[in-house]
Amino acid sequence: MEIFLQQLINGVTLGSIYGLIAIGYTMVFGIIGMVNFAHGDVFMLSAFIALIVFLALTQMLGVTSLAFAFVIVLIAGMALTSLWSYMIERIAYRRLRGSFRLAPLISAIGMSIFLSNLVYVLQGPRNKALPPLFHDVITLTKGDGYAVTLSLKQILIVGVTAALLAGFWFLVQKTSFGRAQRACEQDSRMAALLGIDVDRTISLTFVIGAALAAVAGVFYIIYYGVINSGDGFVPGVKAFTAAVLGGVGSLPGAVLGGLLIGLIETFWAAYFSSDYKDVAAFSILAITLIFMPSGLFGRPDVEKV
Repeated sequence: MEIFLQQLINGVTLGSIYGLIAIGYTMVFGIIGMVNFAHGDVFMLSAFIALIVFLALTQMLGVTSLAFAFVIVLIAGMALTSLWSYMIERIAYRRLRGSFRLAPLISAIGMSIFLSNLVYVLQGPRNKALPPLFHDVITLTKGDGYAVTLSLKQILIVGVTAALLAGFWFLVQKTSFGRAQRACEQDSRMAALLGIDVDRTISLTFVIGAALAAVAGVFYIIYYGVINSGDGFVPGVKAFTAAVLGGVGSLPGAVLGGLLIGLIETFWAAYFSSDYKDVAAFSILAITLIFMPSGLFGRPDVEKV
C-alpha cells in the first residue's frame, strides 16, 4: 500500500508536467490543425534557459533568496521561451498555413531538429546539472521499512500547475481572446470576416502554449536536477500522447491525459520494469488511436461542405 501511495504522488507530479506541455499541442492543433513537433524542443530549450538564469542569479549576481530566484527564473523562462515560439510561428509556420498538409509538418520537424542541434552546439552533449533545490520532505506514513513522503518541490509543481490551469481555463472560456480562439478553431475564414485578427490569435496561442511549456521546463529541471539537448524528444512525444489520449483540441483532455500518462509510467516502473516504462506510455497511444481515435474528450471530425 505504501508503494502504491508513493507512486500515486510521483505520477500526479510527473503528469502535471506532461499536462502543461500537452496543452501547447492541443491548442495549436485545435486552431490550425497542425501537430507542432517542435513543441517538445521548445520545452527543452526552456529548461536550459531556466538553468542559465538560475546560475546567473546565484553565482554571478549573488542572489541568496531561493523564492526570489525561483520567481525570476519562472518569469524569465516564460518570457524568453514565448519569444522563441513567436519567432518560430512567424518564420516556420505562418507562410505554410494555406499550403498542403505535409508542408507545415515537415517544417515543424525541421524546426525541432534545428532547436535540438542549436542547444547541442551551444551547451554541449553532456548533462547540465542544477544544484538541488527544495530539500524539505514531509513524511506521510511509515510502513515496514518504507515511508511515504511528499517533497516540497512536488507540492510546488502540483500547486502551481493547478493555479496556471485554472487561470488558463478562465482565459479561454471567459475572455475576448478565448472567444476569438474558439471562433478560429471552428472556422478561421468566417472569424476573419467577422473582424477577428486570425494571425494575432494564432501567434498568441503559440506564445501561451510556449509559456506553459516553459513552466513545465522549469519544473522538470527542478524535479530531476539535470537536462541535456536530447531531453525534448521523449517528454514531447509523451505529452503528445497525453493530448491524443485526452482528445486533441480539448483542454481538460490534455490535462487528464497528462495525469494518466504520468500515472501509467510511474506505476509500470514500480510494479513491472522501469526499462519498459516508455514502451507502456507509447503503447497507450497506439491503443487509443485504434479503439478511440477521438480520445477521451475529443470530438470526431465533421467534414464541412
